[in-house]
Amino acid sequence: MKEYFKRQIELWGNQKQKILQEKKIAIIGAGGLGSSLCFALGAVGIGELHVIDFDKVSKHNIHRQIAFLLDDIGKNKAIVNTEIIKKKSPYTKAFGYDCDFVLWSKKGIKVDLIIDATDNLQTRVEIDRYAKQTSTPWIYGSVEAFNGQVCFFEKAKFEDFFKITDRKPKGISAPMVMQIASFQANLALKYLVGDLVKKDFMYYYFFNEEGEFITQKFSVG
Repeated sequence: MKEYFKRQIELWGNQKQKILQEKKIAIIGAGGLGSSLCFALGAVGIGELHVIDFDKVSKHNIHRQIAFLLDDIGKNKAIVNTEIIKKKSPYTKAFGYDCDFVLWSKKGIKVDLIIDATDNLQTRVEIDRYAKQTSTPWIYGSVEAFNGQVCFFEKAKFEDFFKITDRKPKGISAPMVMQIASFQANLALKYLVGDLVKKDFMYYYFFNEEGEFITQKFSVG
């Protein structure tokens, strides 16, 4: 194990690596954000990783959903991701669920953290309700075009900050998907090993009209 996690142990030591091995997380959605999150978190030594998605791989997914190849078209996204994790890491138990979040939430599986990788606000509302009922923190993430948002929700209520609509995003930049997932993954890791994380604080990333990459943040608590 020490050789496998050599660089991480150099970063935070043996004790935090052992703490990580005791943690369990759920990733809700296994598409763009979800497959990037699985790549980022699937081999870092988290004890259990539960991936939930009822969707199947389509051809138009592949350019931005990094887990999938052309041969995966028609396969369940959660299952494909967990099979990759199993091939990469002997230290993480990966479980894939071919169902939606509501059905998964009724299974009674307790986790330390939920990470949102969905593409609709209604599911995020359901995640937030479940998180509050079970006292489980969760990390929100969304991407549209060259923009992205991330928030570590603990006490703040998701519905207080987002109006539920059926509006679809106007296209998505594949690298921005990976960038937002990377930020979510880093927040997750810092929280899981016991490092300080700013909670109930929204981060917004975008390119302005002059081509400058802008970061904004504000409290949602």
